[in-house]
Amino acid sequence: MFQNSIATNADHSSTSASNIEDQPAIKRSRISKKLHIAVAGCSHGEMDKIYASLAEIERTSGFNFDLLISCGDYQAVRNYGDLAHMHVSKKYRNLQTFYRYYCGEVKAPILTIFIGGNHEASGFLQELPNGGWVAPRIFYMGHANVVRFAGLRIAGLSGIFNKHHYDTGHWERPPFHDYGGVVSAYHVRSVDVFRLKQLRPRDSSDDKRIDIMVSHDWPAGITEYGDVDELLKKKPFFREDIKKNALGNPATMSLLHDIRPRYWLAAHLHCKFAALISHQVDGDGAVAPEPTRFLSLDKPLPRRHFVQALEFDVDEDAEMCLSYDPVWLAILKATDSFTDATKRTTYMPSQCGSSCGERWDYRPTEEEVKVVEKLFEDDFRIPENFRRTAPPYDPSQMIESELYYRNPQTSEFCAKLGIRDLNEMLCAQSREALGVPYFLSEMSDAVKDEQQSAVTVDIDRKEFDDGCDFVIDRKRRSSPIYLENFVAPKLLDSSSKDEKGPGDKEREGYAASDRVEPAAAPDEQKEEVLTERRKVGSGIFRRRPIGLPEDEEND
Repeated sequence: MFQNSIATNADHSSTSASNIEDQPAIKRSRISKKLHIAVAGCSHGEMDKIYASLAEIERTSGFNFDLLISCGDYQAVRNYGDLAHMHVSKKYRNLQTFYRYYCGEVKAPILTIFIGGNHEASGFLQELPNGGWVAPRIFYMGHANVVRFAGLRIAGLSGIFNKHHYDTGHWERPPFHDYGGVVSAYHVRSVDVFRLKQLRPRDSSDDKRIDIMVSHDWPAGITEYGDVDELLKKKPFFREDIKKNALGNPATMSLLHDIRPRYWLAAHLHCKFAALISHQVDGDGAVAPEPTRFLSLDKPLPRRHFVQALEFDVDEDAEMCLSYDPVWLAILKATDSFTDATKRTTYMPSQCGSSCGERWDYRPTEEEVKVVEKLFEDDFRIPENFRRTAPPYDPSQMIESELYYRNPQTSEFCAKLGIRDLNEMLCAQSREALGVPYFLSEMSDAVKDEQQSAVTVDIDRKEFDDGCDFVIDRKRRSSPIYLENFVAPKLLDSSSKDEKGPGDKEREGYAASDRVEPAAAPDEQKEEVLTERRKVGSGIFRRRPIGLPEDEEND
């Protein structure tokens, strides 16, 4: 396993219950509770292993985690086709375990949020540029985002730095005709960093700071604030990059000093590293801002520190669900014109251009925030509207490359906020490799099944009457409940509700049109099913099936 430790953010706490009792004169406006957040480094698709590790911590520590934050390389691979969109050598491509959460085989035991790294199923994540659910209880933060949980503000930036693509738009989507698109898809863009910089507080007294900032690669220069000698003992090949200030993202170090988050969490370099970054005082007499605690974690391997527990004090009535951050939504709306789906170079506004009358400070005004509040009717809870766009994993389907899909989560979010839909813009570039979302076929199949069921019942009613002694049951059943007696669908009418014969106990509560199905018969019995039907008063019974027809064996 690994050595577990808990970091406590004492400065973020509200008045504790014990302090209230000691000082009865203080107005009891707030009562706090403990919030436990788990942080994972590079997940590498090993969600089963991570959740099992957290369950062991919960068992030994006596508390439950409320949220899990993954710092990238999550690898949300839905099927074989998604592996073609991941920057990993073919010999290392593996489905891992996320597909089980996507198809509904298992459900995440802890609410999970994650950012993208440099080893992701990029085709899938490009459907959700503004974030969204990739499976029930698993939320992707998008290219950049801010969400709220239990009153905490959590910001995220996906990808790693590359100077060649930093000032371009998000133009990549399947099909990736060359491998360059698979690689550049996970590179950080200046527009996302610019938007995050609009979160900077107006002064040091601003109590609405970001509580947790998450990135995949490290801010360049962060090693100056920690034990670099200890780091070089574990990773001596970092030395040259550290000397050149090239270990990490140069753009996010300025972001760190701008937004001054209480915690900055990262991964990517597969080692644990901690640092404490102090911030300058904003003028004479100003209170010194709280320092930022930086922590990077490893990947899930034995005897590696890949998980950390954080503990916060939050209000007792804090909502334990994910919500949009209204300030972030106002930033997205104000900077909507910067959304681009091309390769052209675009530079963000700067203070140098203010002399020309160009707006460069996009920190939202109160009026801009009020516009967003009106659009969302003050309800910022993120809807649980996950839908499968690609077909789930099927071992018999070796898909060479997955298609690209319109994701309804993105379209609904952008329509509500009134901003450009990058997912739609990418789809509009070309019809090539566009697929019909899987959830539409699921809905279509459900309608067809319902229609087919109605036709089957109608045929049964025409073909069989009360004079028949036997009914041929050709459809294999899979009900887990074994019933000694089961009822013919035609004869379950309202007149039989009042008079119940043996075996009717299991049927109580069924409507007249409901069908009670038997359990599957043993596989070795292949002869046609003949079930006797006899009428005793108004109670109708059928004997258990005695076999299965050969042509229905594999249904």
